[in-house]
Order: sequence, then structure tokens, then C-alpha cells
Amino acid sequence: MIGTVLIGLFLLALVAGMPLATGLGVASIAVLAMAGFDQLAVPTNIYAGIAKYPLLAIPMFILAGMIFERSGVAIRLVRFVTAIVGEWTGSLAVVAVLVSMLLGGISGSGPADAAAVAAVMLPSMIARGYPKGFSAGLIAASGSTAIVIPPSVAFIVYSVMVPAATVPALFAAGLFPGMIAALCLLVPAIVISRKYGFGRDYKAERPPLGKSFIDAIWGLLAPVIILGGLRTGIFTPTEAAVVAVAYGIFVGMVIYRSISFKGLFRILVEAGELSAVVLMIIGIASVFAWAGNTLGIFDVAAKALVGLHSSEWLMLLSINLLLLAAGMFLDAISIFLILLPLLVPIAVAMGWDLVWFGVMMTINLAIGQFTPPMAISLMITSRIAGIGMEETFKWVIWLVLAMGAGLTLMIVFPQLALWLPGKLGYL
Repeated sequence: MIGTVLIGLFLLALVAGMPLATGLGVASIAVLAMAGFDQLAVPTNIYAGIAKYPLLAIPMFILAGMIFERSGVAIRLVRFVTAIVGEWTGSLAVVAVLVSMLLGGISGSGPADAAAVAAVMLPSMIARGYPKGFSAGLIAASGSTAIVIPPSVAFIVYSVMVPAATVPALFAAGLFPGMIAALCLLVPAIVISRKYGFGRDYKAERPPLGKSFIDAIWGLLAPVIILGGLRTGIFTPTEAAVVAVAYGIFVGMVIYRSISFKGLFRILVEAGELSAVVLMIIGIASVFAWAGNTLGIFDVAAKALVGLHSSEWLMLLSINLLLLAAGMFLDAISIFLILLPLLVPIAVAMGWDLVWFGVMMTINLAIGQFTPPMAISLMITSRIAGIGMEETFKWVIWLVLAMGAGLTLMIVFPQLALWLPGKLGYL
């Protein structure tokens, strides 16, 4: 009964249009009051939810992503990749995917990645005859892979909630599946572009490879420094986020000189506001998770679900469908905080590796970021393109299927995720 009230009140709050954090708080406080708990449990658990050292990396990676976005790294990466790919029918679609994958190794955030690439690439794609709906959909889809390719903010939150899965293990496990998911998008991107002749009649001079590489080298070094420092043990994931910020400031203010002190202050303010929203959701969702665990709600639900599905594959299918549906409406961090207390006991009961399970969850949520009706990355790119989201629907369905194929490969062949962390000694 009390579990029904918790979930029911939360869903009712969302339907009523309340902000996510408010809905979580209302449901949690009401259930704790019904169970006779002291309401001091609410502020105590909010503090406990955010007073965790690994979470310091979240505002730092958010800040790093914004700094690299404003510093001009994205436009230089576009020129470099264009110099490699060349100019042909569908070439800019390929460039969009590859640049998003490179930026994903810096920002750790799908929406931030999509926004940075869209701001740079949309004008060029539209000028070459690519429809706005196709361009916005493709950039949103390729940008979403940033939460799978390390460093990933989503993996940091997952590791905090599932201590058995360390951040280095998750970062290593996400590398190949994230790249496969991004490369799967190249298939529909190229096929659709060639079918409709996108960019066929546009002739442009190919950027010189050497000069483009020199211009882009500072951006290309960012993921090498971050991941290389993690691998060699020079710094922890949280320290890596701070190093990324310092490196981004150095590149933007000293090398490219595209960020002024005034501009840096504006970036700090925006990053602080966004970080506050994320940490507020994490804090209040911690109360929701604590209430469900303390009252035994999630354990009962997990046992019921395990008993419902005798087949491991049926259970996997059910979980993936649940995550895909949730990803259409909520961001990855919120879904982790809400569903992990329910799903982790199921994964343990099924004997699944929790690192592999985290990567599987994250790819599902990446797909949700560009799947209508409430896809956050698609919403951002559509707004930058100046179109309604409905103009992207006929293109996005093929991108969803393509990344779904990459997810299926990772599920059928778990070693795609587990080989690298095992080789590096993280498992």
C-alpha cells in the first residue's frame, strides 16, 4: 500500500506539471509522514545525498564542457574532421557524428555536446542542402553518446549509487560501446544522405589537413590528458574534472584567446546555476531512494519482478523497454536516482555484472535523449535549428533503430564492455 502511494504521488506530481525535484520531494515527505518518520530525515538525507566526494566531479565537468564549448574547440575540430573526411554526398553528416564523438570525450554531457556541435555545424549543413529536421536529429543522436563515452557524468552518478562499479571501470567499459553506438549512426546518416543527395551539388575547398590538425591539437589533447591521467593514476576522476577545467581555461584564454575574464565569469555563473539544478535533483532524489529502501518498497518490487520473469532475456527486454520509455521523459541522472534502487537488486539476483549493467542502462538513456516526445537533446538542437521537434520525427526513427542495434550488440556480447576494464585491471 505505502509503495503504491510513493510511486502514485510521484507520477501524479509529474502529470500535474510539477518540477521533477518537487515531485520527488512531495512523494517522499508524504510517505515518510504516513510511516511515522521524523521529518528531519528529509534534510539529513538531502545532505547525505550530495555530500559525496565523487559528486564534486559533476559541477567541474559541467564547467569544463561549457568552457570548451565557448573556447572555439568545436569549430576547430569540425575543420580537422572535414579535412580528413573531405567533401562528398553526406560527408557533413559523417563529420557531425565524428565531432560529437570527439567532444563527448571532453564534456561528459549529451545536451552540452549536442548544443556545441549544433551551433557550429547546423549553418554549414543547411547551406549544403541538408534538411533542418535531419541535421537537428542527427546532431542530437550523435551528441547523446557523450554520456557513454568517458568521461561521463552519468557514470559518476551510477558509481556513487552502485559502489561495486568504480568510476575507472565504468569509464573503460563505456569506451568501446560508446564508439560503436556512435559509429552505428553513420549507417543511416550515409544511406539517407546518399538517397536524397544531401550536399551533392555543393562544392567547397577542402581544409588543409596539416593546418587543421595544428589548430585542433589542443582540443584533441583534452581527452588524452583526462583519460591518460586516470589510467596512470596521476589523478582521481574528481581531480580529472578539475584538470579538465584548468586545461580548458588555459586553452580558451591563453592559446585561442577566445574567452575574456568577463566571458569566464559568465560561464562560471551559468555552470553554477546548472550544477545547482542537478545537485538539487540528486539531493531530493536521495530522500526518495532512502524512503523506498527503508520501507522495503524497492526490495518487494524487485522480488516480484524477478518472480514474474523466469527467462533472463525476458527480464532484459522488460528492463530495456522501461529504460527507453523513461529516457524519453527524464534525464539520465534522474532515472538513475529513481530506478537504480529497484533495478540493482534485480541485476544482482540475475547474476549480471554491475559494470556491464551500468553501461547498458546508460546507452538506453542516451537513446532516450533523442527519442520524442520529450527528448532533451533533440529539443535543444531543434531550437537552435529554429524548427518544431515534429520535423525531426521521420529521420530520428532510423537513428533510434541504428543505436538500438549497437545496444543489442553490447547486450549479446558483454565483452564489448567488459574486455577493456578487465584488461586494465579494474574488474
